[in-house]
Amino acid sequence: MEKRILTGIKPTGYAHIGNYFGAIKPAIMLSENPNFDCYYFIADYHALTTLKTKEEMQEYTYDIACTWLACGLDPKKVVFYKQSDIVEDFELNWILCNVTPKGLMNRAHAYKARVEKNEQANFDKDAGINMGLYNYPILMSADILIFGADLVPVGLDQKQHIEIARDIANAFNNKYGKVFKLPDCYIQEGVSTLVGLDGRKMSKSYGNTIRLFASEKELKSKINKIVTDSRMPGEPKDVDCTINKLYKLFVDKESAQEFEQKLKDGLSWGEAKAMLFEVANNYIKPMREKYLYYMEHKDLVDKILEDGAKKARVIAKEYLQKTREAIGV
Repeated sequence: MEKRILTGIKPTGYAHIGNYFGAIKPAIMLSENPNFDCYYFIADYHALTTLKTKEEMQEYTYDIACTWLACGLDPKKVVFYKQSDIVEDFELNWILCNVTPKGLMNRAHAYKARVEKNEQANFDKDAGINMGLYNYPILMSADILIFGADLVPVGLDQKQHIEIARDIANAFNNKYGKVFKLPDCYIQEGVSTLVGLDGRKMSKSYGNTIRLFASEKELKSKINKIVTDSRMPGEPKDVDCTINKLYKLFVDKESAQEFEQKLKDGLSWGEAKAMLFEVANNYIKPMREKYLYYMEHKDLVDKILEDGAKKARVIAKEYLQKTREAIGV
């Protein structure tokens, strides 16, 4: 029996190689599995908690859409759409608000982190926190439940959101009768946290990312900024370094082992960075060309997303109608 897979990505900045290897590539591989019915979306309304202008919203939304397509997403094999085009999602969001305990939202990681930061700075605990951030997990639950998703691919740090979706679905089902499936996390083995330029987790918030479709010049510049230690040419290098971790992403196992041996034999950091740039650029170049094509033909992207939304809304309408009947509307 087919399992429905659902995953989304927020357009809060340009896609970086961490997004690609950590989320986009694994999701596209899942879409090749005939046992999975895949729904992939651009979470543009979730991005409102971060973005400040409509220009940012438009630019980053196209960037993410074109990135998915350039990386190999086939609209014939998945339902690919924008969150904002699924009006049923937002009606369900309000309905779910009315079965969600406030205490559950108080325990959400993002909200707790902001409260702790405020308290450390001796601010009011809710300073700068709007209801979009506070209710974020409820909308995410609606995203999932409106399509009857069985599995949601997430990293370990996102597992709580799926647990919240299950709690909310349970609360609704207990009150009104069984309408919603209880989704499960799909944590893929081998998909680990990627390191950024400074050795920490690659994250836009740290400013240590490498834009996936940067120009060759920008890609080389970013790689040259990778933090290394002071070991001189000829001295054995620590193979647990950022350069080696990134190099492995772009090559096969044999090539990775050869590079690691060169580091042990004293390869200079400058040569190592040059080698990393070469393999990274060769890997990315064909996708970059497709990305630029889609960015120059946004009408094609609009049509793909519109067609995806039409397919998605067939399912969304069914679940919303069941929900309305259950609550007596």
